[in-house]
Amino acid sequence: QVQVVESGGGLAQAGGSLRLSCAASGSIFSIYDMAWYRQAPGKQRELVSSITSGGSITYVDSVKGRFTISRDNAKNTVYLQMNSLKPEDTAVYYCYVDSVTTARARFGSWGQGTQVTVSS
Repeated sequence: QVQVVESGGGLAQAGGSLRLSCAASGSIFSIYDMAWYRQAPGKQRELVSSITSGGSITYVDSVKGRFTISRDNAKNTVYLQMNSLKPEDTAVYYCYVDSVTTARARFGSWGQGTQVTVSS
């Protein structure tokens, strides 16, 4: 009912930048929170950043001052600008969208993930 597609991952050198995008589509009535998670090999998935429909933002401590989340409500899209990348940022990044469908059902949807690899 709700599809979530990420793009923008890839390979970057330490100190470099990447911008991730995530677009939600389908039977969407409204979107509450949008968030980015990441999962490195052998580690649990962690919340990197989130943004509410009202614009309230959270970041995990390890990315504060380096990553910036933003959203375009008209496009049902969330972005993650990642600057000053570090090798420890290497992970698969997942987008999560908390939405209400046109059938008025609350729905949490994950994207398929996009790989971010930072070389030292």
